[in-house]
Amino acid sequence: MSGTVLRAIGIISGTSMDGIDVALVETDGVAHVKPGPSKTYPYAAALSSELRALIANQTLARKGDHDDLERAVSFAHAAACQQFMRDHAIERESVDLIGLHGQTICHRPDENYTRQLGLASLVAAETGIDTVYRFRHADVAAGGQGAPFAPVYHQALVARLDHPVMVLNLGGVANITYVDGETLIAFDTGPASALIDDFVQRRCNIAFDQDGVLAASGTADEPLVRLLMSDPYFRKPAPKSLDRNDFHASAKAVERLGDADGAATLTAFTVQAIAAALDHVPNPPRRWLVCGGGRHNAAIMAALAVRLGCPVEPVEVIGHDGDGLEAQLFGYLAVRSVKGLPLSFPGTTGVPVPLTGGDLIRAPGND
Repeated sequence: MSGTVLRAIGIISGTSMDGIDVALVETDGVAHVKPGPSKTYPYAAALSSELRALIANQTLARKGDHDDLERAVSFAHAAACQQFMRDHAIERESVDLIGLHGQTICHRPDENYTRQLGLASLVAAETGIDTVYRFRHADVAAGGQGAPFAPVYHQALVARLDHPVMVLNLGGVANITYVDGETLIAFDTGPASALIDDFVQRRCNIAFDQDGVLAASGTADEPLVRLLMSDPYFRKPAPKSLDRNDFHASAKAVERLGDADGAATLTAFTVQAIAAALDHVPNPPRRWLVCGGGRHNAAIMAALAVRLGCPVEPVEVIGHDGDGLEAQLFGYLAVRSVKGLPLSFPGTTGVPVPLTGGDLIRAPGND
C-alpha cells in the first residue's frame, strides 16, 4: 500500500471561521501530489456567531459541554463535502478517504490539550466515505505543539524548487515552513488575519479589511508595534504554536487609535512577527511563497516584500491554489495516516521522534 495513490477529500474550517474549505487531492502520501478542485462553503450565520462566541470564552471552550454544537459543526462539514462532490461531479465511489480537521475551539499544547469540533462517525455516515480525524491529538499527547501540520505537505510541493524556500500560511494565525533539502523547520510566527478581522469587525462592522485598503489608508503606531513585538513568544525557539486569541489581550492597546491607524498598526505587527521568523532558521530563504486568505491582503503582501527583501509571491506562481491548500493538506495527511507515515516531526512540532496520528472511522458497510 505504501506506493498506492489514493483520492482524498480534505475538510477544514480555519481560525478565521469564514467557512468550510473542501478540496480533493490524489496522492501516495509522499512525493506524488495531484491537487484537484477546491471550494469554500460559508457557515450559516447563526452557527458562525455561536462558534465565535464560544472561542472568545476559552474557559467555556475547554470545559463546557458542546455536544449539540459539535453535531451542528459535523453536519455542516458533511453537507459541505456532499455539495462539493455534486458541484464537481465527483462520485462517492471514486473517493477513498476524507480527512476531517474540524473546527478548533481551544489549543493549549503547553497544557497537553487541543480540541477540534468534528465527529468523524457522523461525517462518515453522512457521506459513506471512510474518515480520518483527530490529527493533532497524538502529537500533543506526546509533548508536541500539535501545530503546524502543513510542513510535510509544503515539503512535497516545493521539492523541485531552489532551496531554501519559506512557505508562509496567512490564516487567523500565521505559520511558516522552512524547507532546505531534508531540513524541515516550522512554527507559528504570530497573529495574521485574526487580530485585524476582529478589530475591523468591532470598529467598522465589516468581516475583514478588503485588500488591506483600510490599513493602507492609515499610519502604523511604530512604538506600539515595538511594544507588541517585545512579547517573549518571538524570542522563544522553534517549534512553537499559538491559539487564535493569544495576542488579543496585548493588542487591546490599539483601541486608542483611529480605525485606519489601528488596522495599519495590527498589519505592521503581523509583518514584523513574520520577519522575526528569520531569527529561527539557518539561512535566509531565496523566496517566500504565501498561501491562506491573507495573501489577498495587498497591504500585508507589499509590506512583507519590503521588509524581507526577496520575492514574496502567492503559491499560484508555482501552480497551486492558495485557497485550497490547507484543505488539500488534510486529505494528504489522511492518506499518510492510514499508511502509518509520520505527520509531525521534531523540527515542526517538537515531538521527540517522527510521529504518525489520526484516527480512522469506517463508513457504515465498509468494515
